[in-house]
Amino acid sequence: MSILIKPIITEKATNDSELYNRFTFVVEKKANKLEIKDAVEKAYGVSILSVKTLNYPIQRNTKFTKKGLVTGVKSGYKKAIVQVAEGESIDFYNNL
Repeated sequence: MSILIKPIITEKATNDSELYNRFTFVVEKKANKLEIKDAVEKAYGVSILSVKTLNYPIQRNTKFTKKGLVTGVKSGYKKAIVQVAEGESIDFYNNL
């Protein structure tokens, strides 16, 4: 099972990658910074300067509707922001 689940391609993440050479990924919840660094280096062939991680908790919500009380759950995930060395970049669109 891979540590990298998927890249995050949003407006904020794309702007961060263009200006500061930082790329964002959704990663496995139990992965640490060293494992994330090794996985990105192997997958994309770049050298990593730093890794920052963020844990997002499970979000639960309830709504009162005509059908009654409706509950929903959005699963939690772990996000990693990876700083790539100057002059290198990751191309997410080359396999399309």
